[in-house]
Amino acid sequence: MMDLYEYVTELFHSHIDTSMRSMEELPMVLAECGELMAQCLLSDKKILCCGEGQSGAIAQIFASHLLNRFNHERPGLAAIALNDSTTVTAITGEGNFAEVFAKQIRALGQSGDILLVLSSGSNVTSSSQAIQAAHDRDMLVITINSNEHDSTALLLPEDIELCIPSNNRARVGETQLLIVNCLCEIIEQQLFGSEE
Repeated sequence: MMDLYEYVTELFHSHIDTSMRSMEELPMVLAECGELMAQCLLSDKKILCCGEGQSGAIAQIFASHLLNRFNHERPGLAAIALNDSTTVTAITGEGNFAEVFAKQIRALGQSGDILLVLSSGSNVTSSSQAIQAAHDRDMLVITINSNEHDSTALLLPEDIELCIPSNNRARVGETQLLIVNCLCEIIEQQLFGSEE
């Protein structure tokens, strides 16, 4: 049986492998997403973001980085995470979890806004409803998924899917966090330049 040192080393190798494969497949699309988000914010529009479980936590991190700061002091940027616990429990308390994000998007979303959907698993009901609500509001949709959750059938030609080359939830979560950090850096660079 593998000892714990070897096990932990294997986990690091798994993380590195997923990062390397993502680096080979995603940079062009990721750069495009960052540019689109910067243009959205420059046009006085906003980014709504959502996800379930660990993906929801990463959506909240993304929104907080934009609202507050990421690498340097700058004005706050318009981003809303749809995972607020009071709102979520109020909507789901009515018994319709599938509408947990869609209801908020119908209330807050406007033409020209962007919806960022993060998913690390195969339960896509609330994500599917969110994407449909965003389309009804004439919003661009960007998804960050695992191999297990292919949202291509739900997307319009102008929407963008970033598909992480893994089905392992831990690796997907780690890579989602890397991707949203990259998006924050791209947005700051596009809007405020580099302080480096």
